[in-house]
Amino acid sequence: MTLELVRRISFCAGHRLLHHEGKCANFHGHNYVAEVHVRSESGTLDAVGRVIDFAEIKARLKGWIDEHWDHAFLLWDRDENGLAAIRATQPHKLFVMPANPTAEVMADYLLREVAPKVLAGLGVVCDRVALWETPESCAIATRD
Repeated sequence: MTLELVRRISFCAGHRLLHHEGKCANFHGHNYVAEVHVRSESGTLDAVGRVIDFAEIKARLKGWIDEHWDHAFLLWDRDENGLAAIRATQPHKLFVMPANPTAEVMADYLLREVAPKVLAGLGVVCDRVALWETPESCAIATRD
């Protein structure tokens, strides 16, 4: 049996999707919700009977999201026009993504890049991130 913990993290961010065939090609924003699934590396619970304290996930992962993504624009590093536009405004908060900032790319980035770094040393592994872009639509990244 595997026990996992799920922490929901809400944040607001803007983006646009380069080469999108519809209105998402424009600057716009979302009230995102990330659902982060973690399990114990050892397969056991701690002395309290938990995979990990929810507060640890909040402090580490929500802390990273608050610092880098919350109330920021997420743009692809190839979006030269968009990057220039955001950088021309003061103040601004910008996070440059290695790929088009779709919900799929953002979920994968949290799973593969962010979670392993910020959760290091806690004895947990993040196996899945669901990123809700709207209350009706989400992308899910799962570790193979």
